[in-house]
Amino acid sequence: MNLDLIKKVIVVTGGSKGIGAGIVEVLSQEGALPVIVGRDRKQINQVISAYSKKGVQVGHAFAELTDPFQCEQAVKKIIEDFGTIHGLVNNAGVNDGVGLENGTNADFIQSITKNVVHYYTMAQLVLPELKKNKGAIVNIGSKIATTGQGGTSGYAAANGGRDALTKEWAVELLPYAIRVNSVIVAECYTPLYEKWIKTFENPEEKLKAITDRIPLENRMTTKEEIANTVAFLLSQKSSHTTGQLIYVDGGYTHLDRALTK
Repeated sequence: MNLDLIKKVIVVTGGSKGIGAGIVEVLSQEGALPVIVGRDRKQINQVISAYSKKGVQVGHAFAELTDPFQCEQAVKKIIEDFGTIHGLVNNAGVNDGVGLENGTNADFIQSITKNVVHYYTMAQLVLPELKKNKGAIVNIGSKIATTGQGGTSGYAAANGGRDALTKEWAVELLPYAIRVNSVIVAECYTPLYEKWIKTFENPEEKLKAITDRIPLENRMTTKEEIANTVAFLLSQKSSHTTGQLIYVDGGYTHLDRALTK
């Protein structure tokens, strides 16, 4: 499908690795101008260099997303480089394992800051440009806000916040025809997921136990499948879709586990 994203400037936080990198890849294939925002200068430069060698333009701006000033400078740079912004993908975050029993107040606050506060910061900063363009916001969320996981209160609370903000912003931005949706991820094999799996005594057995319980094809969701949905939601092909939490998870979150073998 031609999503008519040619030359559309789309900001992707955490776009140099994992799901964010998958989103940048699909957006570049659609002819958009994805702009990676993050703090890992080495990783981002490697990604930009790889695209440049293929003759593909991908922008970047360095920022520690927990620092509002750095976020502000990053958005200013993007507007200077590309003239405007048509869309935002809030993606960056980490399941940091800040639990109730073993966490601290300071850890919990830091987890919220790392995982949802910058969603608000970036959305507010790009809003003037989105107003001009009737742009779109896509927030990346996790099924943890729906199912819980155990031992990760900070990340769960942050994702609950992401879900709530998606609906709240969809309402607030109706007068500007700015659409806001979320793509909710369950089981997708990223570098962070691999790191988590390796914390188990028998990681291969643990991984198989998880994939066996994913109803559709007993396999993990790919980064491309998540990215395809993100691209659709950014495009005018989804022009009357807003305030939605869309689970791209092979039925993992909501379908009956009795369906799996």
